[in-house]
Amino acid sequence: MKRIIYAGALTLAAAAPLYAGAPADPVIEAPVIVPAAPAFVGGDWTGFYAGGQLGYADIDGTGAADGDGGTYGIHAGYNYDFGNFVLGGELDYDKLDVDLGGIAEADSVARLKLKAGYDLGRTLVYATAGAASIDTSVGSDTGGFYGLGLAYKVSDRFTMGGEVLDHSFSDIDGSGVDADATTFTLRGSYNF
Repeated sequence: MKRIIYAGALTLAAAAPLYAGAPADPVIEAPVIVPAAPAFVGGDWTGFYAGGQLGYADIDGTGAADGDGGTYGIHAGYNYDFGNFVLGGELDYDKLDVDLGGIAEADSVARLKLKAGYDLGRTLVYATAGAASIDTSVGSDTGGFYGLGLAYKVSDRFTMGGEVLDHSFSDIDGSGVDADATTFTLRGSYNF
């Protein structure tokens, strides 16, 4: 019996070097998971912005001083997002090409705006009001305006939207011509 044990031990000792270079079970490493970039969800309206607009103006003046036509312009402003509420200010300028019944030509309008709106994430719905200065062939006048607007964040840096504004001008440069103007604009802005 001792011989069998010695023979078995000797066989194992002799076979040990055969296992020295044998392949081991492969080590499987866990794959590296790279997190995806977060999707843009919008929602922060704080900051400076600037852009341009294209639109349409319909002007109803005293007597036959009525007309309508296209507009184009630029704007720049700043918004501050308080969470659900957004407050901002803006300057904008529109070039007009509106013939007011042969009595006058409306050339441009500049506005100083105060904006207040509700933050819906990627969408901002707002009301705006302020002072507007119109330049016509019979002179200039300053009046007030009010309106509504909508802005949508296409990306973190680019916003598209639109506005409808109602203006009122009285006795433009002492000419006796009063004018009520409604403008519709489509706007694009770059957010800084």
